[in-house]
Amino acid sequence: MLSSRHLSALLPARIREAVRSRESGLVLAALCIGTASGCIVVAMSGIVQLMHSLFFGLDLSERLSAADAVEWWRALLVPALGGLCLGVISISVVARLRVRFADAIEANALYGGKLSFRASLVIAVQTIVSSGFGASVGLEAGYTQMCAAIASWTGQRLAARRADLRMLVAAGAAGAIGAAFDAPLAGAFYGFEVVLGTYAVSSLVPVAASALMATLVANELTGHISLLSPRIIGSIEGNKFVHTAAIGVICAGISIAVMEGVALAETVFTHPRLKTVLRPAAGGLVVGALALVTPQVLGAGHGAMQMDIVISRPIATIAALLVLKCLSSAISLGSGFRGGLFFASLLIGALAGRLYADLSAQIDPIWAIDAGAAAITGMAALGTGVLGAPVTMTVLALETTSEISITVAALIASTISSLIVREAFGYSFATWRFHLRGEVIRGPHDVGWIQELTVGRMMRTDVATAPAELSIGEMRSRFPLGATKQVALLKPDQTYAGLVLTADLYATENDINKSVSALACHAEAYLLPEMNIQRALDAFRRSEADALIVADSTISPRVMGLVSEAHALRRYGEELEKRNQEFIA
Repeated sequence: MLSSRHLSALLPARIREAVRSRESGLVLAALCIGTASGCIVVAMSGIVQLMHSLFFGLDLSERLSAADAVEWWRALLVPALGGLCLGVISISVVARLRVRFADAIEANALYGGKLSFRASLVIAVQTIVSSGFGASVGLEAGYTQMCAAIASWTGQRLAARRADLRMLVAAGAAGAIGAAFDAPLAGAFYGFEVVLGTYAVSSLVPVAASALMATLVANELTGHISLLSPRIIGSIEGNKFVHTAAIGVICAGISIAVMEGVALAETVFTHPRLKTVLRPAAGGLVVGALALVTPQVLGAGHGAMQMDIVISRPIATIAALLVLKCLSSAISLGSGFRGGLFFASLLIGALAGRLYADLSAQIDPIWAIDAGAAAITGMAALGTGVLGAPVTMTVLALETTSEISITVAALIASTISSLIVREAFGYSFATWRFHLRGEVIRGPHDVGWIQELTVGRMMRTDVATAPAELSIGEMRSRFPLGATKQVALLKPDQTYAGLVLTADLYATENDINKSVSALACHAEAYLLPEMNIQRALDAFRRSEADALIVADSTISPRVMGLVSEAHALRRYGEELEKRNQEFIA
């Protein structure tokens, strides 16, 4: 595969220079990315809709989750068959593909925006298979993966700097969400909050341009498709905003339960007796069994969203739909289906808000909140709990309803939900998945440079060494005062025995006939070359040392070099200053 250097060489130097030196060049690149993103979203959505029509016997214009009924054998067996296909893909393609699998958030956090196009294509195919066969997952994960991969590939061809490449990846994801929801503002803020992690004036125009262009392209290709019809949504009066706070609290609890449910489902389906290839099929069979109760558990739930807000249903029915959708989403993701929880969280939140409104109407019809407004508020609150993006959800509510009172309600509920989830749980769904994998990623902020700045890159190799059997007098003759600050002592087998400071050698109270090993310190404290800067600074803090030896291993450690705390702090500060300059610029 071509390296970034070879890819960038395929384009004229003037084009590459325009992107590297001029903001307008980045904007033009973002517009191209947005155009491609709109086409990708339309293509993937069309493929999945065609699969639903073929596999579930629906009209091409009919949404799966809005179907009145699906033949029982289709509902039961199609998701299981899709899971089997996914399992085969996993063992035949994914296991053999020697590339790094990462989503846009992980790529921006750890790899400076570099995404594998082949891996992203495989993830997109897995998402299409999962959603096309009826698993309760959203296509949004596939949309953002492919659009971000296109952006990353484009940025690498244009020889974009690290900060610019990360910004282009965010622009690709913004285009994906903007086109998927016909919401360019929500797409732009998704790029800032979820994928980039920061907001800067320099990144506003490229990210917004990509989101807007993708939305326009998708609308031209498919027509205007809104999340909900604004005509069915009422408004919220001033004395009823207290309901929005309650909805925020409730949705925060539900979002935590759903994320924990996914982790629990993973534990169940990774049982040693269940072969890896059969895990998605087993999950699909369970989802199919739930679909025998209602087809609304199938797919992401776009059709169900329109239907459940418009149609008046008994409270018990809404509660049952809420529970079933939570279960189907957790089981689908936990068993190995590929996809996201974005749209599912919106549907679950809408059901939770609708349920709250109907219950409040039973208690006091006069003081009750409008059902449609409550649904949008719940949608924003639960989406925030799962995504960790309150501004994105608030803007989505605005673009969906064009109603200021509901936008304010969504903001209140979203901020409350975000606060509770951060305090009680500490993760969004994406970062929770990273946590389960053992990755130390709390967001898309660029921490990859921390992993790249290793002890091996910082150490000095000209370390003064001496046998540990020497006396203090012999050491003084070998190392005059001022020759070096410290000497590493070595055992007869050349392994590390401790560090001696030159100042201690020349302390007047020391007996020159005494073994120098008596002055040795930090014999058990040393660094390894693969440690990153953060772990190195932690080691300095624990040992209270000004300098530490770098050893080749923890077993029979041999001296490779030395790093001082002052040098490590200086390198850390230099890298931080680079990131700050990128942000300010």
